[in-house]
Amino acid sequence: MPTYQYACTECGERLEAVQSFSDPALTDCPVCQGRLRKVFNSVGVVFKGSGFYRNDSRKPAKESSSTETKKPETAKPETTATPAKTESKPSTPAATTTAAS
Repeated sequence: MPTYQYACTECGERLEAVQSFSDPALTDCPVCQGRLRKVFNSVGVVFKGSGFYRNDSRKPAKESSSTETKKPETAKPETTATPAKTESKPSTPAATTTAAS
């Protein structure tokens, strides 16, 4: 059963009452017979595990070229081209054979 907190609007008396959900709320202060009101506090709830946060249940966004923002290309400075080599060296040395006479 939950515990409810009450405060008197007349004398400021605070009290706690263990009541069922179906029980009616208390209305009269036991000290001065003034009017009681419920005091609401923040609830200490901690969500552990997956599925409680926004990014837990979302599917990854599909990449689309129409929705992407493309960065403008910056001009590259001109460089002088080096001539390409026409000869290439083999990666392994060639085997030499000697003729036996």
